[in-house]
Amino acid sequence: MSNVACPLCSGTSQTYYVHKEREFFKCSLCLSVFLNPKDYISAEAELAHYNRHNNDPEDVRYQNFVMPIVSPILENFTKEHKGLDFGSGSGSPIMKLLKDANYNIRQYDLFYHNYPEVLQQQYDYIACSETAEHFKEPHKEFTQLRNLLKPGGTLYIMTLRYNPAIDFGNWFYKTDPTHVFLYSDEAFEWIRQEFGFKSMVLEGRVAVLGL
Repeated sequence: MSNVACPLCSGTSQTYYVHKEREFFKCSLCLSVFLNPKDYISAEAELAHYNRHNNDPEDVRYQNFVMPIVSPILENFTKEHKGLDFGSGSGSPIMKLLKDANYNIRQYDLFYHNYPEVLQQQYDYIACSETAEHFKEPHKEFTQLRNLLKPGGTLYIMTLRYNPAIDFGNWFYKTDPTHVFLYSDEAFEWIRQEFGFKSMVLEGRVAVLGL
């Protein structure tokens, strides 16, 4: 099966890799790799998988992991700005660190903090850590994230990006059954243009998109 439309950019795709019955496609336009929708696990299985994670916001290692997002927020925003941790999971070190600094930040998570009213406001900055790779409909999700940002706002996306030099067969990131969309650098450039971001910086795992 090939020519499945990319759920981000609608580009054509072809089978790229098959891992234990899970089929991955590669987009010809944004060069991302994504899972065949037939191989998505159920919402119940997805939640069970997340429940096995040990997401302790007090864990210093976990706090250090998210510092590439937390540090620039502390540098570029004040306590008066409004922030959102989108896809915060069951326990968020981003929330912990910014709340400890008396920052005004809310959280939203489809499974653990599903408060729709949070999505009816706009924010000066949005942190989205290790969440974007779970987006089954990334175009829809980025449309929402763009609309949640105030003019001049900043979106911080942390996710490991795919590139052709990666040994995909041995890449741990693709074996997580909940990782369904693996972005390329070109995908973030496409996102920048599609959603009208004025700036983009890719550094390590983090993509910073500014309006």
